[in-house]
Amino acid sequence: MIKVSIAGGTGYTAGELLRILIHHPQVQIESVVSTTSVGVSLSSVHRDLLGETDLNFSDSIGSPDVLFLCLGHGISQKFLQKNDIPAKCKIIDLGNDFRLEPTFQNRTFVYGLCEQNKEAIKKADNIANPGCFATGILLALLPLANMKELKNEIHIHAITGSTGAGKKPGETTHFSYRDSNMSVYKAFDHQHLGEIKKTLSLDQAVSVPEIQFVPMRGDFTRGIFASVYTKWNGNMSDEEVITYYKDYYKDSPFVFVSDDNISLKEVVNTNKVLLHISFHNAYIHITSIIDNLTKGASGQAVQNMNLMCGFEETEGLHLKGSAF
Repeated sequence: MIKVSIAGGTGYTAGELLRILIHHPQVQIESVVSTTSVGVSLSSVHRDLLGETDLNFSDSIGSPDVLFLCLGHGISQKFLQKNDIPAKCKIIDLGNDFRLEPTFQNRTFVYGLCEQNKEAIKKADNIANPGCFATGILLALLPLANMKELKNEIHIHAITGSTGAGKKPGETTHFSYRDSNMSVYKAFDHQHLGEIKKTLSLDQAVSVPEIQFVPMRGDFTRGIFASVYTKWNGNMSDEEVITYYKDYYKDSPFVFVSDDNISLKEVVNTNKVLLHISFHNAYIHITSIIDNLTKGASGQAVQNMNLMCGFEETEGLHLKGSAF
């Protein structure tokens, strides 16, 4: 058993993390920190936890073996500066503070994309959990980068649910705007582009071509559907490319290449990634689907924790999907 604490305990990713960790056989929850809800029961904020736990929010992390940072982007560094974290405590940051600049204080953060960095994660003490868009997009493109076949401009359209915007309400997240609506945001300039380019460049060993990324807001709560395409100049047949993808992910317990078209509900509430590959007019087209709160955030964080702590990679992550 290990003791874990969560900082930033009232948000969506913290709630999802609690739902997983409460039933994780190797975990005891030490504390859940909130600056606004100290002494308040977890279930009064995360209502679905009523009957699951009698823990209250705390103002101290206690003495955890693993600390999850579920703080807003840019706040993790401030938290580490303000709080004295024992050197032996492992840290998993779900924000973006350490994805591009991995060294802070005396800690070095490993980029926590399990399908790419599994061996490094097993040895790591600090993890920068990937962004949700970055996770779905990178898993669509990493096999091509590994082939050294990312030679042409990459086009991405990806749509995310409202939980991707966080719990704090805003003009574009309230019901009357989001319902029966769709909109583009941060076109060609999304904050996840940096980690996508960096990761693909490392895997391909050369710089990647331009990435044209258009993110969109959807009228649903959970999930990301990414449509990714680029010109295909490789010497492999269509069937050989699909086989390559399947072989590339054969040791990745949550990534599956589907022979049929995929739809978002197939991954909601799970830690799975589904990919579908097709070819059209000299282009390769990859669709990729994840749940932004599980594989795109908290589920991937637990997957990282499992690898860091020597547990089975899938421990606590056999989650029931919602088929309808």
